Amino acid sequence: MRTEPSLLLPIFRSANQERVLASIFLSGNPRSIQNLSDLLGIPYATLHKEIGRLLEAGLISESKVGNNRLISSNKNSPYFKSLRNLLEISSGPVPMLMGAMKELKGIEGVFIFGSWAHRALGRRGHAPEDIDVMVIGEPDVAEVYAACSKVGKDLGWMINPTIMSNEEWNMETPFLRTVRKGGVLEVVPIGSWNKHS
Repeated sequence: MRTEPSLLLPIFRSANQERVLASIFLSGNPRSIQNLSDLLGIPYATLHKEIGRLLEAGLISESKVGNNRLISSNKNSPYFKSLRNLLEISSGPVPMLMGAMKELKGIEGVFIFGSWAHRALGRRGHAPEDIDVMVIGEPDVAEVYAACSKVGKDLGWMINPTIMSNEEWNMETPFLRTVRKGGVLEVVPIGSWNKHS
């Protein structure tokens, strides 16, 4: 299934190629081709060919566990760091969440917290298993969950939204102290989208 290049960053051969690379390069764990196919909704045969091209180019690497071929980014590639940076800007959680949330009313701010944010900020620790997102404001809860689910499917990550009013966010609770102390990755700075509320 051929897809057109991304409009955001049309340097990739196709939108599928960009999505595959983003899922592999921005993931903390190796994934099987079947798992990637299920997560991204790309037919197995199409994905198998794409993986073959990326392996041949040396951008990704594979290992075998039983009968499974596990795919991960090739950190020894001279392109690894630059390509990962490009993918974070074009296809990572921050731009994708920003795009998904911008049409929702009642949002005052959005940021990523927890282990994914900590690794992105350069702090060592366990590889993240999901992405925790804080949504500040009073949006429609179902719309927020639907937007996070769509972005999660595109990225191949589970995204867990927490929704708080501005008043709740400004409280001093053990949970919020931990969130603030750990550091956050801004998606939408608080107060910058008041026009949508």
